[in-house]
Amino acid sequence: MSRLSVNVDHVATLRQARGGREPQPLTAALLAQLGGADGITVHLREDRRHIQDVDVSLLRQQIDLPLNLEMAATAEMVAIACHVGPDLATLVPEKRQELTTEGGLDVASQPQLKDRIAVLQQAGIRVSLFIDADPRQIELAAEVGADIIEIHTGVYCNAGSEGARAAELVRMRQAIRQARGLGLQVSAGHGLNYQNVAAVAALGEISEFNIGHSIVARAVLVGMERAVREMKSLLQER
Repeated sequence: MSRLSVNVDHVATLRQARGGREPQPLTAALLAQLGGADGITVHLREDRRHIQDVDVSLLRQQIDLPLNLEMAATAEMVAIACHVGPDLATLVPEKRQELTTEGGLDVASQPQLKDRIAVLQQAGIRVSLFIDADPRQIELAAEVGADIIEIHTGVYCNAGSEGARAAELVRMRQAIRQARGLGLQVSAGHGLNYQNVAAVAALGEISEFNIGHSIVARAVLVGMERAVREMKSLLQER
């Protein structure tokens, strides 16, 4: 059964909109845990637009779930991760002007990636690379020593037709098989919601789904515990 790691970034987005103290990502994470979440994900961006350093520290200290720290593959972020000690570091591309992560990491364009992955792993942190469902990127992910790949599902989620969605599901299925053949675990995330996640879960062999925006948006209306339970039920239906 696939695990669900709940991304609480946009709880912090709401807090930062007023520059106050509420709502707290830690509180949201504790409620997500009550709702059945299997892990918590946060993205500590270089511009600190939502999650702050203190949030990461508090989550590491006070939740009883695996913590996935999404981050750029920079020396600063590697140092922070080694200090905080998340269970998993997911390396993602990052642009200051983007609203959200726009695509997968180009592994070939990151000459220091292998060394930085090694530093994280030496600190006891498993490493995932957020990449597109592209054979070359998957091959390179294995070559630089990643433990996991997280398939960027945004292309599927934003597809404009049923045919395009079906084609993307085929591409993701092939990517999963390739990654598993190379000894990589597979996660998936970006743009997944209550309407589109079931078809991706049905592909099988995806160990974990990282889902944030749709769960937080649903939680505004029905509460975090219920929003997480509803998403978990969709992952279990396949």
